[in-house]
Amino acid sequence: MTLDAIGIAGTGLSVNQTWLNAISDNLANINNTTSPNAPAFQERFVEAQANGGSGGVHLAGTPLGSADGQLVYSPEDPNADNDGYVKKTTIDMSTQMGNLIMAQRAYQADAQVASRAQSIYQAALQIGQ
Repeated sequence: MTLDAIGIAGTGLSVNQTWLNAISDNLANINNTTSPNAPAFQERFVEAQANGGSGGVHLAGTPLGSADGQLVYSPEDPNADNDGYVKKTTIDMSTQMGNLIMAQRAYQADAQVASRAQSIYQAALQIGQ
């Protein structure tokens, strides 16, 4: 049972690490611009799915958001067209920060479960000695 807890927590750690990576990528590219003809940076998402009878979760996919972006007047930007417009992503900073908090807390919770399960397993081994 304890070994199951370590494995299940490990699946959560893996998915939450991927989620944290996606959020950091989104935040790092939130101010990127492109020419109006090019696609905007596409927001990264993470889809998790329950592992059926074995417990835990697995990464179901990492879809991308829209590449449509929004046109912004910024004539000083090197990517600006002749009319002074660039394309920016539509990523929302407050949504990303909320997701970051949730992903960090989920990762911390999974790490604590794995640590506690390991301690219980080690204590059980010491009892048998």
